[in-house]
Amino acid sequence: MSLGNRLTLWILCLPLLVLLLAALLALHLDTEWRKSALRDRVVTAVEQQAPEMARAVIEADQSRLDGMARRLLEIDEARGVGIYTDSDMIQLELGRNRAQVATTPPLEVHLDTSSDLWRLMVPLAPAELEGSMTSRAWLELDVDSRPLTLGYYRRLAITGLGLLILGLLLFVIASALGRRVDTSLGDAAEALRRLRGGDFEVHLPEAGAPELRRLARHVNALGDEMQQSHENIQRQIEQTTSDLEESMETIEIKNIELDLAHRRALEANRIKSEFLASMSHEIRTPLNGIVGFCRLLGRSRLEPRQREWLDQVQIACDNLLALVNDVLDFSRMEAGRLELDRAELDMVSLVDEALSQQAPLAHQKGLHLLGLVYDDVPTLLRGDPLRIRQVLTNLIHNALKFTEHGEVIVRVMLEEQNAQGRALLRVNVSDTGIGLTPQEQHNLFQAFRQAAASHSRHYGGSGLGLAISRQLVEQMGGQITVESEPSRGSTFSFTLPLDVIDSGEPAAETILDNQRVALYEPHAPTRHALSHLLTLWGGQVVELHQPEPTPPLPSLLVAALPADLNQAVLDEWRARLQASSCPVLLLINVAPLEMPDLHLPSGCEILGKPVSRQALADALRRCSKAKRCPETAEARPTRVLVVDDNGINRRLLRELLQRPGLELVEAASGEEALALAESPPFHLVLMDIRMPGMDGIETTQALRRLGGHWATCPIIAVTAHAHDSEHERLQAAGMQEVLVKPVDSNRLEAVLHRHVGLAALPQTPSLPATQEAGLASQLEVVDMELGTRLANGNEDLARELLEELVASLPKTVDELRGALASGDPERLLDAVHALNGACRYCGAPELALVAETLETRLRSRGMAEVDSLIDDLFQAIGRLGEWRAALQAPPSSTTIASATSASSLRDR
Repeated sequence: MSLGNRLTLWILCLPLLVLLLAALLALHLDTEWRKSALRDRVVTAVEQQAPEMARAVIEADQSRLDGMARRLLEIDEARGVGIYTDSDMIQLELGRNRAQVATTPPLEVHLDTSSDLWRLMVPLAPAELEGSMTSRAWLELDVDSRPLTLGYYRRLAITGLGLLILGLLLFVIASALGRRVDTSLGDAAEALRRLRGGDFEVHLPEAGAPELRRLARHVNALGDEMQQSHENIQRQIEQTTSDLEESMETIEIKNIELDLAHRRALEANRIKSEFLASMSHEIRTPLNGIVGFCRLLGRSRLEPRQREWLDQVQIACDNLLALVNDVLDFSRMEAGRLELDRAELDMVSLVDEALSQQAPLAHQKGLHLLGLVYDDVPTLLRGDPLRIRQVLTNLIHNALKFTEHGEVIVRVMLEEQNAQGRALLRVNVSDTGIGLTPQEQHNLFQAFRQAAASHSRHYGGSGLGLAISRQLVEQMGGQITVESEPSRGSTFSFTLPLDVIDSGEPAAETILDNQRVALYEPHAPTRHALSHLLTLWGGQVVELHQPEPTPPLPSLLVAALPADLNQAVLDEWRARLQASSCPVLLLINVAPLEMPDLHLPSGCEILGKPVSRQALADALRRCSKAKRCPETAEARPTRVLVVDDNGINRRLLRELLQRPGLELVEAASGEEALALAESPPFHLVLMDIRMPGMDGIETTQALRRLGGHWATCPIIAVTAHAHDSEHERLQAAGMQEVLVKPVDSNRLEAVLHRHVGLAALPQTPSLPATQEAGLASQLEVVDMELGTRLANGNEDLARELLEELVASLPKTVDELRGALASGDPERLLDAVHALNGACRYCGAPELALVAETLETRLRSRGMAEVDSLIDDLFQAIGRLGEWRAALQAPPSSTTIASATSASSLRDR
């Protein structure tokens, strides 16, 4: 409601209400006054005639009573009159009926005004005649008061009409005044709205009431001030806009400069990453050549001192290759190009693999290396097994490197697991090494920095391993920390959030079938771990403080050999094994090839520490079967499948692997390997990679798809050329490990020991030092002594392998000629790879070195810059052909030397 309407209501309602109350009060007072006057007039008239009427009643003068009664009826309001006695006699009655007569005579004058017809009762008993009257008489007069009521309503109607007329007049006046006020206020509001909208030209007329004039004046003043302020603000805005435009131009220039600088930085970072990656590959190329030359040089005749120097060169090459790999990984992570895989993984297998890779360093230092995966850790998880293994390897290697005495223990435990199938694992790698100060811990995870400046000189390393580990852990969603005290060891911990594939607890394997197992292990953590596993697998474990079990005799003895194995200790253990009435599983902290010859009886085995859970379970099964079925303990030999398209490679592997209890089966292609897959199950597969038809990767994937025992059968890649970057691809295809040709006998024995639990053969005695006297000025075309050494000391086998190589050279020449003529780099690489693999086990050092160098160049640079090496390759083939031709008389018409010049091949 507007102010004008409210003002109109107040002006109209308040006076009318006051006037109405005053009129009602005046009417009420006037009516009461009229009633009082009527009452007094009637009572006075009756009282004046009452004595005369009393005498007339006494005298029974009826005519005089009639006359006086008629005079009373002459009063305008009188309607009836009657004189009555208490003896029920009616003396006089005019204008009324008997029903209205009072039942008892009044004692005094009484006027009844309860109805519109008043009744006045007056006793007729004058004082002077009271003694002469025998009965009492009284007068009743009916008085009509309705004229008073009608007069009251008439005056009320007149008053209401007057108030209505006055209200209409007040409404007209108040409405006009309200409209004027509303109009003035509306004009003021509109003016304020326009002022708020920026219209400063509005001006209100200063007219009307003083208050409205004052309001208009103030609104006009406000408009003038706002207009002035607007003008000032506009000038300031224009000035500020001008300054801002200048600033924006400056900022835009700076942004362009920053964008250019950012692009230059990104380009520089890209170039740096590409440079690091390229340099890593470029360094790896000559480094492979150096490694190849070192290997070939190691096959030649060397003095003991020269061989020691060569070993140091080999160690330096391995360290340099590790540094190159770290720099390449670091550059990938810096450039954000390192992608994580999501594959199934088993933490037990990962820990065992990482420990087995670092076992040689632990053996060298005589340290206890142990892995503990707690039972609540889910069996199947999803994550990046390669990167987790890389972090584990870095931390374990660091712990071993900085520990001289004691132990290194890896613990994997479940920290938390939610209902969404997500588990958080915590991995601890603790050692008893030199420890770290708080300042050294602060600098520990920075790239190219080690805990102390002297560490890189004393212990070696680039300082990249922990930095890479930290970035890998953080990229996988975890955190890595360290707790350490100087001289009290260190504990590196990192968390791993992984998806759970199978959260249920695996069913406990029943390997020992409630057999009594005696356990002798002086190292307490290892003893506790072995006791837990043996109990978990169904054994009744009895821990011993001495290696001799006490009655009752156990069904199986698991014993750890001492680190110091002198001749007396060996003789003691040989006697103990021969006298043992139960199978014995020996554990020793040495490399497989360094294991002593204890003449193990049937049913006894020896395993090197750290023992993987799978190898321990397999060994326990074999020992348990030997106990239950001694007559069939050797009835089922270990079957190994060798898949290689090169017959020379298959033959040499057969010579290296031959031993009691091992059955070897050969396959010349992937298709032949698949055909043999239906035969009795194999325990291990050695798979060549580059083969015609189905290569090693396709064959591996096809075998895995067969299911059954092939889903878990270890498949080892055997290739003549495999960089670390290719290991990921091979392992992703389902291969457990990679062996590089020529296969190192130590690594081969470690693979057999790790995957099938076979003990190493006694080492073949090295050639006498007199045969290594003198250093050849250059690599020879044929070195039978080198070939004999590569053939595991079998000279006849060495000659046969060399004959097979020479016989395959014409076919190799045709393949090389066809690849060069077609310009197909893959075809050329296949031919060179096959030749390189064939030369690895033959006494042809010159051809082997050229083939290995050419394959490295082809892999790193393709067909570019290989012309000189191709010339060297054909020349080496020619010289080997000339050597073979010189042994034959007369020379054959197919002599290779006369048909394989590099220039003629390229011309064709």
